[in-house]
Amino acid sequence: MREKTTVYLSLGSNLGNRYVQLQQSLFALAKRLGPVTQVSAVYENPASGFQGGDFLNACIALETAASPSEVLAALLVIEQEMGRQRSDSKNYESRTIDIDLLYYGEEIISTAALTVPHPKLAERNFVLKPLADIAPQYYHPIHQKDTRNLLQESRDSHPLNKTTLRLFTDRQALFDQLHFLAIEGTIGVGKTTLSKKIAADFNGKLVLERFADNPFLPKFYQEPSRFAFPLEMSFLADRYQQFTEDTSQFDLFKNFMVSDYDIFKSLIFAGITLQKDEFDLYRKLFTFMYKEVKKPDIYVYLYQNTDRLLENIQRRGRVYEQNISKDYLDQINRGYLDFIKSHPQQTSLIINLEHLDFVKHPADYETVLSAIEVKLLESLF
Repeated sequence: MREKTTVYLSLGSNLGNRYVQLQQSLFALAKRLGPVTQVSAVYENPASGFQGGDFLNACIALETAASPSEVLAALLVIEQEMGRQRSDSKNYESRTIDIDLLYYGEEIISTAALTVPHPKLAERNFVLKPLADIAPQYYHPIHQKDTRNLLQESRDSHPLNKTTLRLFTDRQALFDQLHFLAIEGTIGVGKTTLSKKIAADFNGKLVLERFADNPFLPKFYQEPSRFAFPLEMSFLADRYQQFTEDTSQFDLFKNFMVSDYDIFKSLIFAGITLQKDEFDLYRKLFTFMYKEVKKPDIYVYLYQNTDRLLENIQRRGRVYEQNISKDYLDQINRGYLDFIKSHPQQTSLIINLEHLDFVKHPADYETVLSAIEVKLLESLF
């Protein structure tokens, strides 16, 4: 087996959400080639040699057992998967992502497909400056000068600005930026399962809605109009107490909190089940309590069509849930979506699960994580 080699790469983007694409390319590189060990600051500079939007650029180091040709192949695949359209033209053009192999250890390679060190490395400040962040004393095996000297001698006069953006070596480091992630959804959508998976995979403190025996719940499913108000009031009291206790207790051994509910669900359900005069009274009390609770950094709503929800409910076999109607589930879905629309200041994410099964299929779980990842990056941008 080939020994691991330190590889230095340059990342650039000037199309679309540049910051998100830099981070996603870094994760893809780590997945295909090996762990990222160093990450530079992110720099911004005008397009050079053509008309286009400003670039974001960074450099990374990773450890890989892949050969130089295998590294190149991986770079090209990642670029293509991220929407990079290469052409036969020798003219520069805008791109979603550009990944260049700068150094492969201390090797000097010159073939029809690959030249290492990168032939333009010493001419580009947008490469040299981020490279100097992570490898200031790394010697160019041809020029016999380290990165700092190459930068000092560079004739590149294009402006280059250091941004406040930060790239993360892996997804764990990114998720560590969270304080509180709320996973919400209709009955039977899988919010508890997803919360447990994320907490386990990323060292999160798990906050689950605790269902104490509620004497009103079976009665409500039998006679909704009669038992709606006492049911919603008892749920509100329980949720408020649980939520404030769980979210106020910091765990030194966990990096963030992930919950399978947000207390705002109380108002959503009450809006469906209560008469207008009952709801008006309920909302006054809820508004007072809601001001005091912790709000999530990201609010994830898992959407599922009603037929699939009914299948899930039937499969898990809770007796008192078997009489839930399709109309009631439709109303809950609409209630959540109306809440998200009416709170544009909240960082909300709707994930459609109609064609996903994150329990059975790892690829679907990866799709869900990627969606949360993008939303988190956008909130940091």
